[in-house]
Amino acid sequence: MVDPYQAGFFRENPYAAKRVIKGKLVVILRGKLEQRGLELIPTISRAVLKDEVHELIVTDQENAGPGSKVDKIAYIGFIEITAGGVMTVGDTLTCQDKVLGRVVGFDETHLPNHLNIVLASDTRSDGVEKNLKLESEITGE
Repeated sequence: MVDPYQAGFFRENPYAAKRVIKGKLVVILRGKLEQRGLELIPTISRAVLKDEVHELIVTDQENAGPGSKVDKIAYIGFIEITAGGVMTVGDTLTCQDKVLGRVVGFDETHLPNHLNIVLASDTRSDGVEKNLKLESEITGE
């Protein structure tokens, strides 16, 4: 079976329009690592279903993207999806009127329990440093 992304079938993002994904922050995390070793899958999208819980991680590593290894991370928290959809690389996630980051990829280390959603930001700060509050709404578009 051929993965269309790895085979280079798409010259541009095929997602012309999609609905806003919404969720609630159900866990706030603290902590940073310099050698995490996340292996981002080559696929640029993942379906996130209503009531699923996934982890949000942020990096300031410049080369982060589908198929890359990400070491420098900070933990943000866990999101419970309240309005599912398809999350894609390039989506911007916001919470409490703050941009958390731009999706750069997905790591499947903890599946089937949860997906690691990796965000890029100029500031690698964790959920506590971002002063996030439980039950805050997160949107992704």
